[in-house]
Amino acid sequence: MPALNIEYTEHELAAIREAAAADGKSVKAYVHDLSVREQQRRVFVSHAVAFWNEHRDEFDRAFPEDAPAA
Repeated sequence: MPALNIEYTEHELAAIREAAAADGKSVKAYVHDLSVREQQRRVFVSHAVAFWNEHRDEFDRAFPEDAPAA
């Protein structure tokens, strides 16, 4: 399986170890899960923005009192 070597300062690594312990995970599992969640979040936001842009006029017609001023 592909892997990465990531360098952290002592302070950064201490904070990551603390966060991983609070989640009950190893540092490796914590950093893996965090990076995967961040990528999933970015994809979700990208799709949400696209949906909003595609349906903005529809929302403005349905809720004219909330539509931005021209």
